[in-house]
Amino acid sequence: MADELYKTLGVSKDASDEEIKKAYRKLARQYHPDRNPDDPAAEEKFKEISAAHDTLADPEKRKEYDQGGQFAGFGGSNPFGGGGRAQAGGFGGADFGDIFSSIFRGGGGRGQAQAVRGRDLETEVPLSFDQAVNGAQISVTVPKAEQCQTCHGSGAKPGTSPVTCPRCEGRGIDAQSQGFFSISQPCPQCGGAGQIIEDPCPTCGGSGLTQQTKRYKVNVPAGVKDGSRIRLAGKGEAGPRGGPSGDLYVTTRVTPSPVFKRLDDGNLEVTVPISIPEALRGGTIEVPTLEGTKKIKVAAGTKHGAIQRLKGEGPPKARGKGRGDIRYRLEIEVPTELSEEQSEAAEKLAEAFNGADPREELLRKAGA
Repeated sequence: MADELYKTLGVSKDASDEEIKKAYRKLARQYHPDRNPDDPAAEEKFKEISAAHDTLADPEKRKEYDQGGQFAGFGGSNPFGGGGRAQAGGFGGADFGDIFSSIFRGGGGRGQAQAVRGRDLETEVPLSFDQAVNGAQISVTVPKAEQCQTCHGSGAKPGTSPVTCPRCEGRGIDAQSQGFFSISQPCPQCGGAGQIIEDPCPTCGGSGLTQQTKRYKVNVPAGVKDGSRIRLAGKGEAGPRGGPSGDLYVTTRVTPSPVFKRLDDGNLEVTVPISIPEALRGGTIEVPTLEGTKKIKVAAGTKHGAIQRLKGEGPPKARGKGRGDIRYRLEIEVPTELSEEQSEAAEKLAEAFNGADPREELLRKAGA
């Protein structure tokens, strides 16, 4: 039995206190009777992991268990054998009402019921390509639940106050004993709020919240992409009865540019047509940038699809790490119809190349 309790929680004998706590919480959620009604096997497993946690979470009990001795609340080193003595509400003095109010309600334990946090909200905002590249301040309008202005979020009629729930005494948790352990659930009388409103506010009906429309200004950083999320802390819905507000997440929807294509690496790409003479002889051409235009050189003999780059002319990078680049993909533009003069020039060009076949090497490699 030297490592039986560790096996029950699925941890090693040298597991840290935090690892033991995490393993216990995971298993407790999985096998809790509320999640497994009418399942005796799950209930038995729940008892085992609870007893194992009660021992291994206590430094003194764990030390005694590791040494093979007895520990408080049980006879011998087997916590599942006969002779065990369960204290009220749990094992060895542990109050399962407190434990599970922590697991299922996010902490707390003894004292007043915890305030419930308001919902997070999401909205979308359209941006032009220029706004996304350079940054902007925009406004968003959000319908949401806000604190009632009549009762200031208490839910009680002005001049009155909520009263402490007599059943849970303000804890918001109702602990019911079942054998040698107890199961905690939200108090059915106050719904987990810990308070009862005897005279509800006429405006909000006792919820402490009313539907309102709020307008916020959002600072969009330079260089955002389509689908980026901006968090406005505390701008979500207000929590019921004075609880903290959730957050508002603004998702950007960027209109594509007719000129610039955004690449995954944060740079931009522009397709630039060049003429056959420019590809053959080279030259200097004018290309668009985010700030206007600039000139780049085209080398003689440039092939279709060749890339030229202007460094630092792209959009700002994330977290202020400079700017990206603009890549120019040069595509040779071939006319679909030729004038008489162009046809004569093409004939002379073909004669100048002495009928050279550019596919000769390819066919040789193919064995044709």
